[in-house]
Amino acid sequence: MLRGLAPVVDRASRLLLLGSFPGEASLAAGCYYAHPRNQFWPILGRVLGLPLADWPFEQRYRAVLDAGLAIWDVYAGCRREGSLDSRIRDAAANDFETMLRRAPGLHAVLFNGRAAGRYEPWFAGRGLPTRVLPSTSPAFAAMSAACKLERWREAIETLR
Repeated sequence: MLRGLAPVVDRASRLLLLGSFPGEASLAAGCYYAHPRNQFWPILGRVLGLPLADWPFEQRYRAVLDAGLAIWDVYAGCRREGSLDSRIRDAAANDFETMLRRAPGLHAVLFNGRAAGRYEPWFAGRGLPTRVLPSTSPAFAAMSAACKLERWREAIETLR
């Protein structure tokens, strides 16, 4: 059984960015979106106007928190060979109620891809605006990086 990463969150977080479960590179590094071809950090950096992809992870996380964002995954643990969401088995959801208590100012949730988006009804059912965005994973190549950037930018700017 694989275990996920701790959330990047503080009491001032307003917008939660939820992925599905860390890939092999992220688990090995102990950091979110550590695969060099994942577009998460370049996209988020462009939206925030910061060179996040060039910074060490702790500096990235500080910038995320300073921007009122939080990062986590929908799954606390699972079985999976490789990094593809389609290979996730025996998944256990994270404790979202605890997340809402840790960040009482959360007022919206963005999901990084359709696998994470399966949990959208849980958050929407609690009155939080939600949006399922195109995955930043290199495995999702059906959409250009420019198109992904525009979808992420619009969502973050609208819901932040």
